[in-house]
Amino acid sequence: MHELSDEELVSLSARKPEALDELFRRYQTKVALWCWRVVSDREWAGDLAQEVFLKAFRNLGSFRGQSKFSTWLYTIARNHCFNAVQSRSVRAEEQPLDFDGFADSLENRADRKMESEQEIQMMHELINGSLDATERQVMTLHYGEEMKLDAITRLLNLSNASGAKAYIVSAKRKLQSAITRMNAKNSRGGGER
Repeated sequence: MHELSDEELVSLSARKPEALDELFRRYQTKVALWCWRVVSDREWAGDLAQEVFLKAFRNLGSFRGQSKFSTWLYTIARNHCFNAVQSRSVRAEEQPLDFDGFADSLENRADRKMESEQEIQMMHELINGSLDATERQVMTLHYGEEMKLDAITRLLNLSNASGAKAYIVSAKRKLQSAITRMNAKNSRGGGER
């Protein structure tokens, strides 16, 4: 089995279960490492890697050989990890905000200090009104999930030269512009929004 190509193992897998064992052996560490690079959590990455293999082996019949097996498998891994991170972010956003606890945690991070519930609500409105979906996603993954920029670039399959960093720079610029406009409007309108 060791001398067979991945694609040959896939074609044998229906008749010989040891072909699946060999594919798993070849890619187990690589897929787990890739998942870990995306989520930066060893236990979660291990769980995700197992889920990736289950999904791949259940859908092995859909592998048509139009690409290498490894490309097909890593596509499943990328999509699965992306969906898991996105799902975790959505669940976190759906949690009701405990503004006291939220403000306490933000005070520990100088770049995100907030002093009141009104400022927090205003920031949410600014983010949702100023940033496009990719910028919001990159900001959430980087600042909310504390993912590294290179991991976000790979996860979102960003093809621009600067990757996720370009979206952070753009988002900060847009937010600063929106804050400047809001402050100017508030000073003209006596503080009304």
